[in-house]
Amino acid sequence: MYDRIRSFLFRIEAERTHALTLNLLRLTGKVRPAHWLISQIYKAPQKPVEAFGLTFKNPVGLAAGYDKDCMAIRGLDSLGFGHIEIGTITPMPQPGNPAPRMFRLLEDQAIINRLGFPSRGSEFVQRQLDPYFRESLLEKYFGFIPVSKRHLKPAIEKGKAILGINLGKNKDTSNEEATLDYLALLQNFARYADYLTINVSSPNTAGLRNLQAHDALESLLTNIHQQRLIEEKQLERRVPILVKLSPDLTDSELNEAIDAILSANMDGIIVTNTTLSREGLRSNNKSETGGLSGSPLKVKSEEVLYQTIKRVNGKIPVVSVGGIMTPEDAKRRLDMGARLIQLYTGLIYHGPSLVRDILRSL
Repeated sequence: MYDRIRSFLFRIEAERTHALTLNLLRLTGKVRPAHWLISQIYKAPQKPVEAFGLTFKNPVGLAAGYDKDCMAIRGLDSLGFGHIEIGTITPMPQPGNPAPRMFRLLEDQAIINRLGFPSRGSEFVQRQLDPYFRESLLEKYFGFIPVSKRHLKPAIEKGKAILGINLGKNKDTSNEEATLDYLALLQNFARYADYLTINVSSPNTAGLRNLQAHDALESLLTNIHQQRLIEEKQLERRVPILVKLSPDLTDSELNEAIDAILSANMDGIIVTNTTLSREGLRSNNKSETGGLSGSPLKVKSEEVLYQTIKRVNGKIPVVSVGGIMTPEDAKRRLDMGARLIQLYTGLIYHGPSLVRDILRSL
């Protein structure tokens, strides 16, 4: 059935299709019967996983980039994900790069995007999340605080998806001042998130990837860790922080970045973001600039995953993303040692049933 839907969707410009599907999921989340029906259609077996001190109902998550402004987390939750990562969020609103900026590569089952962190900004996303934390009448008049709120646990109800929030700096913020952007976002979103991700690896914000260099990354993450300790004391719970890395790092650069992550007491690593490589592409859009995702990223992402797991040596969990297009791809990443996996482009080409199909195959 999705083949027919995809045929229609692929007649529409890629970014407009993205907006259309996101709005449909937003509406699904607002209409309880629709949410229940979709949940039943995509219902999958539970496959609990422990990571970062959290219990995920299954290891399959949605990668950051799809729901940048927290518009549709309830609708996305109906698709069966074990976790949903929203963002990338920037402190101030910014439009991102000029359109067109998202391209399908049909022959390669890939996407190139140069969106550049389009974001409605921190205040907007906080308003989207605030309804999940409004006081109930029991709290307001009788002082009763439900268990789910006693430590300001995240927005999505028990038994639903874990909520991750992906953080990035504004385009106009220099790398020398980037720490201030990340610290501000940490202060704003620690109370909402199950975990936070520090994005220093998007290829679409000029100079951002330079923050992956050992000294710059260690300095950034050390400051983040110190602020995290303050937030944890106030919230009386852990605030796990992950770091997302690029697939385009050399072996030595990757090892140095991992060393910085470990020395700064981060809780996990996500590998990988999109790539600037264009090796082996056939599609007409292959010359477009931006980050490449989908099937062509598979080999490189697996190589980085292998090296990361080897270097980490069990100290912290690793999340694999990039080029996961089939249940076989997903199982391979988990067998290689990834604790969790994330999807994005695979959903575009194979539909939301991919989550259920992966879980049934495990």
